[in-house]
Amino acid sequence: MMKKIVLILLFLCFLPVLVLGQQETRVKRSESMSIKGSVKEKSTRKAIRDVAITVVGKGAVSTDAFGNFKIEARVGDELIVTHDSFNTVRYTIKDGQRIDIEVQDIPEKKLSKSSIYSKKRESESIYRKNLESAKSTLKKDAATSIEHITSALETIRDDDPSSANKKAVLFETLADIYRYWKQPDLAESNYLISLKNKYTVDVKIKLGYAQLEDKNYQSALLTFDQLQKSRISSSQKIMIYEGLGDSYKGLQNYSKATINYNKALSISQRKKLDDKVIFLNSKLAGVLQQEGNIKDAELYLDNSVQLAQQKSKKISARQRTVAADFYNKSNSYEKEIQLRKEAIEDIEELEEAQDAPPEAEDNSLTTQVQNYKIARAFAAQEAYDEAIPYLEESIKEAASKNDLIVQKDATRKLGEVYREKGELKKASKAFEEYEVIIDKLYIQKDQEISQAARFGRELSQRANRITTLEKDRELNEVRYELAFASQELINQQSLRQQIIIYFLIGLTLLLLLAAYLMYRNMKQQRYANNLLALKSLRSQMNPHFIFNALNSVNTFIATSDERTANRYLTDFSLLMRAVLENSEEDFIPLEKEIELLKIYVQLEHFRFQDKFEYKVEVDPEIDVEAYMIPPMLLQPYVENAVWHGLRYKKEKGLLSIRFEKIAHDSIVITIADDGIGRKKSKELKTQNQKSQNSKGMGNIKKRIAILNKMYKDKVDVVVSDLYDNTEGTQVKLILKKDK
Repeated sequence: MMKKIVLILLFLCFLPVLVLGQQETRVKRSESMSIKGSVKEKSTRKAIRDVAITVVGKGAVSTDAFGNFKIEARVGDELIVTHDSFNTVRYTIKDGQRIDIEVQDIPEKKLSKSSIYSKKRESESIYRKNLESAKSTLKKDAATSIEHITSALETIRDDDPSSANKKAVLFETLADIYRYWKQPDLAESNYLISLKNKYTVDVKIKLGYAQLEDKNYQSALLTFDQLQKSRISSSQKIMIYEGLGDSYKGLQNYSKATINYNKALSISQRKKLDDKVIFLNSKLAGVLQQEGNIKDAELYLDNSVQLAQQKSKKISARQRTVAADFYNKSNSYEKEIQLRKEAIEDIEELEEAQDAPPEAEDNSLTTQVQNYKIARAFAAQEAYDEAIPYLEESIKEAASKNDLIVQKDATRKLGEVYREKGELKKASKAFEEYEVIIDKLYIQKDQEISQAARFGRELSQRANRITTLEKDRELNEVRYELAFASQELINQQSLRQQIIIYFLIGLTLLLLLAAYLMYRNMKQQRYANNLLALKSLRSQMNPHFIFNALNSVNTFIATSDERTANRYLTDFSLLMRAVLENSEEDFIPLEKEIELLKIYVQLEHFRFQDKFEYKVEVDPEIDVEAYMIPPMLLQPYVENAVWHGLRYKKEKGLLSIRFEKIAHDSIVITIADDGIGRKKSKELKTQNQKSQNSKGMGNIKKRIAILNKMYKDKVDVVVSDLYDNTEGTQVKLILKKDK
């Protein structure tokens, strides 16, 4: 229901675009043109769907839900309009104008099941014939092959359950055509359309190789990497690993290329796929040569040549030329020459047996090319007399086969050889012939460029036609759905609007409620987590202080100073009781904190009377009951001042604790000592003391951070040196009053 409403809204928004898109444009072509028209009943003007519109010898299309059609034809062609509900109509095309055909009403006549079945079978037959024709002409005539694909696409009905599969096959075949005719970018886009209609591993592998041919190595690497996650056969694994090797080679990652080529080679050897083993050995040799590993490269190459000798002459010749090219790069000219001579023997046997011309597959598999390369190898060794006969033979064969490129290169090389020998007249004559061949080659290349341009334009026109066909099909499907949605909307518009409105209101309320509950739950959870963290940090009183306090009691008892021990133990128990009573509180009145702090300082002074004096000063303007402070917040800073500042001072020091009012709602608490300072104290610490101090101060920082988060920046702390010479330490805590 919602989908149809959305479609209606889209239709109303884009109606002007759709109307403009349906304006006819008359395109006059020298050979063919696109003819548009419609088929309707004469009296009711009702559109007739699925009417067969045929151009003899050109193909056929069917009318859509609105009775419209579009077909390629020429002036003078005859349209045959057939349908089971009226008599066949014939119409001769006179120009590119729109053709609107009106037929006599036959309302009583309905299609029988047998007629429907016959029509579908006929459409299926046309589809199959066009697909087979497209495949059979793929390597002969690209334009004709694409034309068959177009005709096959036109036979696919929207209500055909197998339409997606048919489209997948057709676009795969279309991509195969473009790939064969060296149009990898068009091949890639059509493989993607095929995969969109139906995913198959084989088509995705073809996509990867099309990307390789387009030198889009990064995309190819991604495609082959995704394929590794699919369920694949052994033969598919070989192609995927080989594709990964090609991708990494293109990205110049030779180590990974070698790994993947070896994986493909291992499977090929296990499956005894000799042709693939030969091919992969060559690729591995090439990669290893790029890495500078000539020894291993030669091993792979020799393996491929030996295995190729056991196969057909064509494979043997190809592999010998590959090996010869390798040895040429490593300046191993003797090996190169021997391999090329053997390759020539194979090629001559192929020509005598009238096998498929090798040059159709590889332009280097010709006697003229191999003779030229043998001569070049001799020339590189300055063996000019040996080079000349091969150059002359190459020129002769190239001329007989109209191979101007080889003829040009061989003639130029002959002139260079004569010049090196000092035979300048012969060199001059060779260079004159070279200039003549160059002129011929320019003319030939110009013709080839023109042909290639025409070929490219023709392919582009057919590609655009297929794209237009698919867009029209999609547009008709949308229009068809919109038309039916509009009809249903007219009947139940009011009820649906009310349902939608109530549904949206209810959905909005539910979403708002869900958002509020989630927010409240998150807030409560965060608050609970903070409370738990505070409780955990509060429970971690410095065990160092408790241990030393009890040790002091033990010392007083051991020296028979029972009175001092009792007094010290009494003060210590008061402090512990107060700490335990306040352990569940986030904040206590400042008055209580001052009392606890005085008891704690007094206990420390008991133990270190010869090390420091202390004073606690409270500004009389401060209402100590109005300010709230986290319990035992100040104790760690005082403990640090005593244990790490004053205790190590040679003369008696002073600990000062001041509470001053700085604003109507803020006070500053200053804890200052004139001890040895933070820098010198850090130098005197043991490793264990460092970790203990770090943990204690860390807990205080965490407490302050959590409290500030929960209570809006209630406490600020600043620690600094008291004097410029880094001696003494001063801690300032700014405490704000609750609002």
